[in-house]
Amino acid sequence: MEETLASLRRPKRRGRPPRPREEYHHADFEDVAEADGLAPPQSKRKRAASAAAAASLEDQPLIDIIKHNGRLISHAVKRLVEDYESKKNSVTFQILTMLFEACGAKHEIYPDYLRESDVDDIVVSLVDLARKGLVEDNYNSKHKDLKNFKENLVSFWDSLVLECQNGPLFDDLLFQKIKDYVVALSCAPPRVYRQVASLIGLQLVTSFISVAKTLSGQRETTQRQLNAEKKKQSDGPLIESLNNRLALTHANITYLEELMRKIFGGLFMHRYRDVDPEIRMSCIRSLGIWVVSYPSLFLQDIYLKYLGWTLNDKNAGVRRTSILALQSLYEVDDNIPSLGLFTERFYARMIQLADDIDVSVAVSAIGLIKQLLRHQLLSDDDLGPLYDLLIDEPPMIRRAIGELVYDHLIAQNIKTSHPGARDGENEPSEVHIGRMLQILREFSDDSVLSSYVIDDIWDDMKAMKDWRCIVSVLLDENPAIELTDMDGTNLVRMLHASARKAVGERIVPAVDNRKLYYNKGQKEILENSRREITSALLTRYPQLLRKFISDKAKISPLVDMMTLLKLELYSYKRQEKHFKTAIDLIADAFFKHGEKGPLRSCIKAIIFCCTECQADLKDYAENKLKNLEDELVLKVRTAIKEVEAGDDEYSLLVNLKRLYELQLSKPVKNDSLFEDMYRILAHLRDMDNEVKSFLLLNMHLQVAWCLHAIDGENPSETCIDELLSKQSSLFDQLYYYLVVLPTYQKEGRSTTVLSCRVCIITAEMWCLFKKSKYSSTRLESLGYLPQPDMVQKFWKLCEQQLNISDETEDEDANEEYIEDTNRDAVMIAAAKLVLADTVSKDYLGPEIVSHYVSHGASTTEIIKHLITSLKKSTNFDMGALFFEALKRAYERYMAHVHDGENQILTGKSYSECQDLASRLAGSYVGSARIKNKSDILKIIQDGVSFAFVDLPNQLSFLEAALLPFVSKLQSSDIPDILADVERRTQDTNMVGDQGAWRPFFTFVEHLRDKHAKNEVLHEEEEKPVRRRGRPRKVRDVPDVPDHQRCGKKLFRDDGHNSSGEESISASDHQGHGEDDDSDGDADQPLINTIRSSAAKLRSLKVSQQGTSSHKGVPGPSGNADLLLLIGLVGASSIVQNRIVMARLICLSSCLINSVW
Repeated sequence: MEETLASLRRPKRRGRPPRPREEYHHADFEDVAEADGLAPPQSKRKRAASAAAAASLEDQPLIDIIKHNGRLISHAVKRLVEDYESKKNSVTFQILTMLFEACGAKHEIYPDYLRESDVDDIVVSLVDLARKGLVEDNYNSKHKDLKNFKENLVSFWDSLVLECQNGPLFDDLLFQKIKDYVVALSCAPPRVYRQVASLIGLQLVTSFISVAKTLSGQRETTQRQLNAEKKKQSDGPLIESLNNRLALTHANITYLEELMRKIFGGLFMHRYRDVDPEIRMSCIRSLGIWVVSYPSLFLQDIYLKYLGWTLNDKNAGVRRTSILALQSLYEVDDNIPSLGLFTERFYARMIQLADDIDVSVAVSAIGLIKQLLRHQLLSDDDLGPLYDLLIDEPPMIRRAIGELVYDHLIAQNIKTSHPGARDGENEPSEVHIGRMLQILREFSDDSVLSSYVIDDIWDDMKAMKDWRCIVSVLLDENPAIELTDMDGTNLVRMLHASARKAVGERIVPAVDNRKLYYNKGQKEILENSRREITSALLTRYPQLLRKFISDKAKISPLVDMMTLLKLELYSYKRQEKHFKTAIDLIADAFFKHGEKGPLRSCIKAIIFCCTECQADLKDYAENKLKNLEDELVLKVRTAIKEVEAGDDEYSLLVNLKRLYELQLSKPVKNDSLFEDMYRILAHLRDMDNEVKSFLLLNMHLQVAWCLHAIDGENPSETCIDELLSKQSSLFDQLYYYLVVLPTYQKEGRSTTVLSCRVCIITAEMWCLFKKSKYSSTRLESLGYLPQPDMVQKFWKLCEQQLNISDETEDEDANEEYIEDTNRDAVMIAAAKLVLADTVSKDYLGPEIVSHYVSHGASTTEIIKHLITSLKKSTNFDMGALFFEALKRAYERYMAHVHDGENQILTGKSYSECQDLASRLAGSYVGSARIKNKSDILKIIQDGVSFAFVDLPNQLSFLEAALLPFVSKLQSSDIPDILADVERRTQDTNMVGDQGAWRPFFTFVEHLRDKHAKNEVLHEEEEKPVRRRGRPRKVRDVPDVPDHQRCGKKLFRDDGHNSSGEESISASDHQGHGEDDDSDGDADQPLINTIRSSAAKLRSLKVSQQGTSSHKGVPGPSGNADLLLLIGLVGASSIVQNRIVMARLICLSSCLINSVW
């Protein structure tokens, strides 16, 4: 120990180092010894291991080493090469035997037969073995012992080529024989033969390239030596030796290249179009490696064309493999001059693949396009289709396109000569912000589209996180950028969206709707981002609010910034006065605007401050909220008096909107205010419908908050009496409008918004005071059960709203509150009554279900979920519900017939009845058909009784409503139905109107046909459905040996050979694997498509705004199905489409030359 420490303390010596000790030579000796095939002598353990390896080689055939002992491959290859000089035939037989056994053939081929027979004869005999099932599929086996089979097989052939490069590789015997068998087996019909032979053949070319590159280096070295010697002397033994070595090296390279060409022509040119996509992928992957590693031979159009052709392959994996191969090719700058013709031929297809149906292919194609742009191989006009993808459903595609747009248009660092250079990174943030604003100008009319673009580019654009720069630009402190009003709006949107992203919020709807979760490190990063945003806005935030307080487009996102700040920093940094100024300005903004967006933002920001602030700042925010509430109540009451005196209603409408938005978040306690609203609503019936709607909404919210404030354990009699009085007053007004509004609509007066509000508020009130909820409690007096006649009037008004055309609904709807005043909201309100057992299901349930297929996809989805939820109730008779729904639909059809209306409307009503019957009957499939056979029989029996009530007028019910249920019957039940039908017609004269009796004969004929087939009730076969997730495991058949099953599977591509397989060419694969987009916008001018996008994405905006729910508002308690049904509004209204970013095409050229 002392000696060791002393040696460590020795000073370093200069000059020649001392001679190393003897033991340090062991490693070098080991390398030399292994190179000579000898065991290193320094360790008994290693000598024992080498001896064991040698013993293992003696006992195991090559195929067993490849299957199970990959670590022995190098030893086995060395032994083969050593034995080759003395036993050429034996070694050749061992290698070829291993090749056949790797393919799985259980052959009995002997050395003499192999030596004397032709290659084709041997391959034919191997194919015959496969036809007999005498093949073991090692290549595709999932057995644990064979998991390294492919890797070991590749390793063996690579080691063999490298080990033979100094002799057997160039003897024109061994590898010529191997090449012939590999090419022949690669064209054999059994798939496993083709798979194994293709793997070996492709690896041989890769290994040949490795040897050829080594020889090329030697040739260059020899040539330099020769040139140097020739300068010294013109002739001599050394020059002759160098010439001989140079000629030999060149001959060996030429020999290897010829071998590569033969394998390429005999194997690759057939297998790149094999029916097995894995074989095709292996070919293309290998070709990409060959072109990059040996461009002197393979960087030619005769080889590159295969990479271009397979861009049209029908398999996504093959297309992606081809793209990745091209990416590696374009990464090398020296390859670009040779790729000019290839790029010109296939660049259009590369751009198309950015919109591929497979997301991974599309993302890879976008990366390839970025490389083309870097080398200036694409023009700006070619990028037009790519900008469509900035607003696309898969986030991965949007992110990839966003990165491309940032690099090409904002940072402008793609058009550089060096791959690693990024010219745009050193530019100031103002330049990038200016270019981003030019892009956002195309989306100024729609904030949702702007959010998508910002979300796509945010990760790459650092300038979006430069909060101080953005604030200075907004405050006109930066003379380099002059903001227009449109640019200012876009920059405020960008500031708000970027800040939300920085603190971990989503700014666009998620595809999977998963909640975001962050680990500790991520939370710290988000918290630091929140702190940075607060520091940048600490003193400047009031200036922004003061500047844009009157601009309704800018004030809402600016006010929302308050909820993203770390408010305690105001106290830590002694900036309380700036906080108070900001709160004052937000309160002022609340009274300056009457639109939904600014109002909600102001209320949300002030309540956030009341919750998150501490000490004096919290008190200040709470006092400001109380003052705001008092001032608003005063304004509402004053406006009511002014309207009663005959003044304009605008002030009342605006203040009612403000009161409504405030009550969504907190209660407003003022009893006289409710009385004022009731009085004006009862006395002034000629007010604007929107004013009436907001009066009813505010009254409803006051009732809900009043109920919420009552103590369920010890309720106050005074509070209950007050609530009952308000309840009665509100029901009086609602019932009045339930009666009069249908008559207004018949007179042609537009009442869409008011009618929707009345339907929804009535349903909410019935659910809120459901009688069964309060029975046997101290609040039993609050329970309310609507009378049947009121339920009928309610549904009559709902039905009128359902029948309003889309054009009329769009014209009458308030754009701000469209999600609350459409037919979907009305249908959900009615469905809640049924699910919550608020009213009798016997009337309202069938009425709702009878409209199953009558009002579009979103309404159909709502009713579908209603039916699904009702089926979960064990005590509910679904058969009776379906039958009554069919009756209601048929009665509407008969009403059209009796009224003598136009034939188109009558035919549509009849078709809806048929479609309803098909939908309801379609719910009885599989096990449900067996489980509910009594319901099916009951529907048909009751339907027959109904059809024969008024002969022959109602016989069409048999054809319109019952035929789909006949196919669900058991054969044993049909005779009873036939007997019942015949009994009903025994004494009936059917000679009269034959047209009226035609449905009867059709129905009877279907019954007899069904009975004639003598069907036994089995579970119906359903159409195959694309399943998500991992595929199901295929169970093995225990009675059949594995090798027999594998052998039979080999011919699942019967009749395939090298000439009968699918071919791929540049012409016959156009559009192969593409997403066939038949969008009607394709023929429109691009700018028109952009302008129409706002209307198409209106529902998307609605769903995004709807996610911010108001937790403070109490609602009726119900089961989980209600919540599921309510959630349908957002789910059914999202329109997933692609919006074309047209003018970015010209922007891309002008942005490059713009100077900010």
